[in-house]
Amino acid sequence: MTYEVVVGVEVHAQLRTRSKMFCGCGTTFGAAPNTLVCPVCLGLPGSLPVVNRTAVEMAIRAGLALNCTIETASRFARKNYFYPDLPKGYQISQYESPICANGWLDIQTGTATKRVRIRRAHLEEDAGKNVHETGTVSSRIDLNRAGTPLLEIVTEPDLRSPDEVVAYLKALRDLLVYLEVCDGNMEEGSFRCEPNLSLRPVGQAAYGTKVELKNINSFKFAKDAMEYEIKRQAKVLDEGGTIQQETRLWDLERGQTAVMRSKEEAHDYRYFPDPDLLPLTIDPAWIEALRATLPELPEAKQMRFVSDYGLPEYDAQVLTGSKALADYFEACVRLFPQSKTVSNFVMGELLRELNQSGLSADRSPVTPDRLAALLQLVERGTISLKVARDIFPDLYRSGASPERFVQEKGLMQVSDEGALGLIIDEVLVKNPAQVGQYKSGKTQVLGFLVGQVMKASGGKANPGKVNELLREKLAG
Repeated sequence: MTYEVVVGVEVHAQLRTRSKMFCGCGTTFGAAPNTLVCPVCLGLPGSLPVVNRTAVEMAIRAGLALNCTIETASRFARKNYFYPDLPKGYQISQYESPICANGWLDIQTGTATKRVRIRRAHLEEDAGKNVHETGTVSSRIDLNRAGTPLLEIVTEPDLRSPDEVVAYLKALRDLLVYLEVCDGNMEEGSFRCEPNLSLRPVGQAAYGTKVELKNINSFKFAKDAMEYEIKRQAKVLDEGGTIQQETRLWDLERGQTAVMRSKEEAHDYRYFPDPDLLPLTIDPAWIEALRATLPELPEAKQMRFVSDYGLPEYDAQVLTGSKALADYFEACVRLFPQSKTVSNFVMGELLRELNQSGLSADRSPVTPDRLAALLQLVERGTISLKVARDIFPDLYRSGASPERFVQEKGLMQVSDEGALGLIIDEVLVKNPAQVGQYKSGKTQVLGFLVGQVMKASGGKANPGKVNELLREKLAG
C-alpha cells in the first residue's frame, strides 16, 4: 500500500537569558554539575518561583516573528510526572493559555513555498539531565539545566516529508537566531526537535497513530530518524500490524529508532494552574513596542539581497543563512561595492574556512575590511584572483594584513609591459608549432600560450595584460 507521511514538530528553544525562568541562577552551558542551582530550581519546600521578564519578552518577539497572536492574558500550569531529573515532581509550563498561538512560518521546498501553521508557542522550564556513565550500573543527575527557560513551538501536522521537516527546522532556527532569542546550538541542547510522525493510506482523511522521535541533535539525524521510522511503520502496516502511540529514541550507532516509553496524553499529566504564579498579563502597548524593535528577518533580507545587490536567489539564500554572515557580507560590500565578487569569495573561500574552524562569520580572523582590502588588490592588478584565493587560508590562519602579506611574500602581479614582453618573446620562441597554428586560424591555442607565460612568470604575470600583449605580437 502507498502511504502519505504526516508530521507535526515540537521544538524546544532555549531562550538566551542570563538567568533561569523562575529564579536568579545562571544558564551558562558547561558549568560544573549542580553548581547553578538554588532552592527554587531544586524544588525545595517553601521556595517560590518568580517569572523572568526577559524570557517573556523573548517569547513575545518570537511569537510576533512567527505571525502569532500574542495573548494579553495567559497563565502557567503544573505538568505532573515523575522522573529523576525533575526534582519538584512537576514542570512549570503553559497548557490551556499559551502566550503565543495561531501563527505560521513559510518555508522553501524546492521551487515552491509552503506555509507551516504554528499551533502554539508557550513558555516553560527545562528539566535537569540524567548522566549515564559507561561501565557502571548507576546514573548521576545534574540539575544545572533545571529551570532554564524554554519556548516550546508546536506546529500543526502540516509537513509531508523529512525534507520538509528539515527545511522547517532550518528556517525556524535561522529566525530565532536572527531575533537573538536562541543561539540555535543543537549539540548543546539549545534547539531540540521532536518530530511526531504517522502514516496514512493515500486518500484517507483520518490521521494515523503518531510516534514521537527524541534524542535528535542535528538536522541530518532528524532526517535519518524520520526516514527509518517511515520504513518501520510502513512495514508494520503492510504486515497487518498496528502502530503503537509511543516515544522512540534515535539510536545513532544502530541507525534505528528504539522504544523509550508509551506516549502520554495531556490528561496523563494532570495539568492544573500553578497556585504560586499569578496569571501573566501583558500590556498591548508592550507588544507593539516590541514589534517595532524586530530586526529584518531572513526572508525579507533574502529578497532585499536579490533586489538591492542584484544577487542570484541562491547566493541570497546562502548569505542570509545566518545573521552574522549577512552582516559580514554587507560590511564588505560597503567597502568594496562589487556585490557578486564579494558574494563569490564569501560563499567560497570564507565559508570553507569558517566551516573547518567551526567559527561564525562575526569571529572570522579575516574581517570584512581585510577581505575588501584583498579584493582591492585584485582590482588594482597588484595580485591575480588566483593568488588571492591561494593565499586566503594563510590570511585566515594568521590574521595578517593582505597588503603586508603580499609584499612580504613577493606576490605582486607583473603588469609591466616591458617585463612581460621579454617573457612572451621567450615563450613564442620555444613554441613555434603553436605560433604557427594560431596564425593559421587555430586561435584556441592562445590559451596554451597564456598558460606557458603564466608558468614562466611563476604565476605573477597579469593574465589580462598577457592576453593583450600575446595577441599584439602574434598579429605582427
